[in-house]
Amino acid sequence: MPEYCVTGGTGFIAAYLVKSLLENGHIVRATVRDPDDMGKVSFLWEFDGAKERLKIMKADLLIEGSFDEAVNGVDGVFHTASPVLVPHDNNENLIDPCINGTINVLNSCAKSKGVKRVVLTSSCSSIRYREDVRKLCPLNESHWSDLDYCKRNNLWYAYAKTAGEREAWKIAEEKGIDLVVVNPSFVVGPLLAPQPTSTILLILSIIKGVLGEYPNTRVGFVHIEDAISAHIIAMEESKASGRIICSSSVAHWSEILEMLKAKYPSYPYEDKCGSKIGDNNPHSLDTRKITELGFHQFKTLEQMFDDCIKSFQEKGFL
Repeated sequence: MPEYCVTGGTGFIAAYLVKSLLENGHIVRATVRDPDDMGKVSFLWEFDGAKERLKIMKADLLIEGSFDEAVNGVDGVFHTASPVLVPHDNNENLIDPCINGTINVLNSCAKSKGVKRVVLTSSCSSIRYREDVRKLCPLNESHWSDLDYCKRNNLWYAYAKTAGEREAWKIAEEKGIDLVVVNPSFVVGPLLAPQPTSTILLILSIIKGVLGEYPNTRVGFVHIEDAISAHIIAMEESKASGRIICSSSVAHWSEILEMLKAKYPSYPYEDKCGSKIGDNNPHSLDTRKITELGFHQFKTLEQMFDDCIKSFQEKGFL
């Protein structure tokens, strides 16, 4: 049974991966910045099989060589760790950690004994931000976001993800690493961690009406369980290679709000659309590649947001 390392173990996608891999009987190493911070890591110890087969190890994206020990001797590495970015973030400071973190992890993998494949979590943001997006739709794995377009439009999340993924492909080629990249869209679903972060925190803030406005953007959405299936296929399916788009439906945030208000009318939702247009290009994504690798049907917008809201209610956030 292969042993896997998951970087950034408390992150939204990472925690689900750890849980799923443990349930499937794997030994799992999860890296975090501070393994002793029980407030952040204790929920990982509650997963089935964690006591027997989980190791939580210290590693930091910005420290060269800090992943050497965590990846040495494992069969595969899921590199999901990335600075917590949300797609409406305008923070240029996030670019370095995203790129350097990827470089550090891949360099550790290249040195290590035994790593057969690395699966990197990228994003549809590294595919869809470009002038000619409407002409190209449906977008597929051969398309890349244009870094100049991202800069001009202050799309720093997309910039960081695109530059980070390009760097990963460069290193993989130089060092002979078998790299497969998963490009999920905006990930939605129930929460495992004690506190919501990144995409889930944005959804909670919009439902509670604490932001002042909702993003004026049109994005693809995907259920967390579908994102996890894509990562497992990327690692375990020998035919998997290159990039893999993982996305269900594309919608504007105003459509999401309409859907939620009709079903959960009692919350004080944001009702003002952001004046700044993030990126409103109507677009569609071609998901044939993942289907050909054995993935079945994507969950709907309604399913992913229902699951998300139910978990907010259960955890007392709503």
